[in-house]
Amino acid sequence: MSDQTTTAMNPPETTAAVADMGKPSILRVLRDQRKTLAVAAGLMVFGIWFGQYGNWTLAFCIAGGVLLGLVNHLYTEYWLLKIIESGAQPTRNQMIAATISRLTVLTVVAVGVAVLVWPDGIGLLLGLAVFRLIALVMTGLPLLKELKSQ
Repeated sequence: MSDQTTTAMNPPETTAAVADMGKPSILRVLRDQRKTLAVAAGLMVFGIWFGQYGNWTLAFCIAGGVLLGLVNHLYTEYWLLKIIESGAQPTRNQMIAATISRLTVLTVVAVGVAVLVWPDGIGLLLGLAVFRLIALVMTGLPLLKELKSQ
């Protein structure tokens, strides 16, 4: 094979980009998720904005739901980054167990807070659902663009 063929198959910038990724860290996840953080901050401010109408508990529950969704999202990203960087190939059952345990903790916290401050606590579940929907769209759009360009 010629040098041009080898270079075309393994471009040097791709190899360097993989080598420069570094170790998984919370700061790296926060840097990679800047847009998601900005959207979450906007949603929390919008949620608290409802407090000016006299229902501060609902406002903080909506903001808390968005924050809970953001923490879940960032933890999931960190967990996936650790798996990718380690080179491990977890089994399907390990991934299912990790996901179920994470979602169980999230559900217990969300439902517990919602019940404690009922009926305004429903705002926590609303904030969580709205954040999840927006995070799904923010994750899906780049994938759709990539599929369209191929």
